[in-house]
Amino acid sequence: MNTSGFNPKTKQSVFTLIGELPGQVSNLVKAELAAFKAEMAGKAKNVGIGVGLFAVAGVFAFFATGLLVALAVIALALVLPLWLAALIVFVALLLVAAILVLIGVNRVKAGTASNPEGVTASIRADVDALKGLGDYEH
Repeated sequence: MNTSGFNPKTKQSVFTLIGELPGQVSNLVKAELAAFKAEMAGKAKNVGIGVGLFAVAGVFAFFATGLLVALAVIALALVLPLWLAALIVFVALLLVAAILVLIGVNRVKAGTASNPEGVTASIRADVDALKGLGDYEH
């Protein structure tokens, strides 16, 4: 360990130091890219594990929902014949599905409806203005 504070670069000329600059910048960029790749690989691994866990949770929720439907049939079968209990639960599930479909259709229509004052109209007005067409303020 040298305590005199001597740095061998201080004895080099400015031109030599400037000549080394592109190599130094290149090494720095390479090191930054390597660090970025390592960080993204770690994050991608965590995201992949999280998505996998969501999928497994979805499978368990699917089977739990099936058990809940079976429980509803069994509970109704205590006071009604089994076939009638199953039919009532079936019709109730179909009604819920139909209501969800209607709500979904309305949401899709609302999401895909053209907005006369939306972004598309704004872009069209900008293009027309660039072409010199239409009425616009100068």
